[in-house]
Amino acid sequence: MYVTLLALHSLIRWVVLAGLLFAVFRAYQGWFTNRKFSRFDHSIRHWTATVVHIQFLLGIALYAISPLVDYFLHNFREAVHQRDARFFGMEHSLMMLLAVVVITIGSAKAKRRPTDIEKYRTMAVWFTIGLLIILTSIPWIFSPFTNRPNFRSF
Repeated sequence: MYVTLLALHSLIRWVVLAGLLFAVFRAYQGWFTNRKFSRFDHSIRHWTATVVHIQFLLGIALYAISPLVDYFLHNFREAVHQRDARFFGMEHSLMMLLAVVVITIGSAKAKRRPTDIEKYRTMAVWFTIGLLIILTSIPWIFSPFTNRPNFRSF
């Protein structure tokens, strides 16, 4: 179960990143060109937030069964000084929670803005902040914090 969830979480990361990049691109493009906020843009906003929430739920499930997190929680005094244990037990999870909150707020605010340009601007700003938090908190293969493979097998 753990290996399957880990592989799925790793795979969905790419869907989240692609969705966020596309949503941010559309938001800036619409903002700077004064385009009408279309049904397609509403769909992008909605589905991007939805995929982020699905990934977060997978992350919570993974957090609950991870042996690394279990070690961190039961050996906090020692584990807080170990980079991998601290990253997954505390840093990664808190930063991703923050990113989900930022993206959710941005999606809700954009949905309720009265003008198209305000919708695009709100979506652009909040989704960009969420994307930057996510990009800095993923355990990339080149990350100085901790690293994991970019693709995991099932």
